[in-house]
Amino acid sequence: MKFNRLENLIGALSLEKLKNSTILVIGLGGVGGYVVEALARSGIGNLILVDYDIVDITNFNRQIVAINDNIGKYKVDCFKERIESINEECNVTIYNLKIDNDNIKDIFNAKIDFVIDSVDDIRAKVSIINYCLEHNIDFISSMGTGNRLDPSKLTITTLNKTYNDPLARIIRSKFDKNIQKKITVCLSLELPLKVTDKTVIGSNAFVPSSAGLLIASHIIRKINETK
Repeated sequence: MKFNRLENLIGALSLEKLKNSTILVIGLGGVGGYVVEALARSGIGNLILVDYDIVDITNFNRQIVAINDNIGKYKVDCFKERIESINEECNVTIYNLKIDNDNIKDIFNAKIDFVIDSVDDIRAKVSIINYCLEHNIDFISSMGTGNRLDPSKLTITTLNKTYNDPLARIIRSKFDKNIQKKITVCLSLELPLKVTDKTVIGSNAFVPSSAGLLIASHIIRKINETK
């Protein structure tokens, strides 16, 4: 049995909850890709994946589907194939699109238990957060992981408690303080490091992936807490 060691850890009932859950992951980059990987290997039964990008050579230092054979392929297609090779019982729905206010409702056409926002675009991020808040859907939003080297500085908190994160500062400006308390985020408390070329965000294999795994752990534990 593929998940017998996980079942030994969390119990058969909890594993069944995971199998019956539907998780939406928006953004399949360095963070979102590892969220998907961990969820697929945790027996999640239904995954909805959203991304508009292709695998590029600049992804190789941090993204799990970035291999030579995948260059030029859409990330959603690569992940669908990967998940099905890990857990053939997982139902995978993919959307090859960029989220905006006009199309966001199209991907929420199923009962979704949890949403992961791991996009970089500010407008898309705000749209996702607003939609989840308005429809009372559990979610977590990934803040910045670029220009950092220390994965031990990653944490999960609420938006109002964030600091040392330029992306979180921008997102905070979009919501009043009472709303900020309702927005769960994953961020690094490490100050962004100075880079040689300021036009490019520095990145590595271990901080974004650690953020993705931390988010996946948060989701698995949240699902198991439900009755």
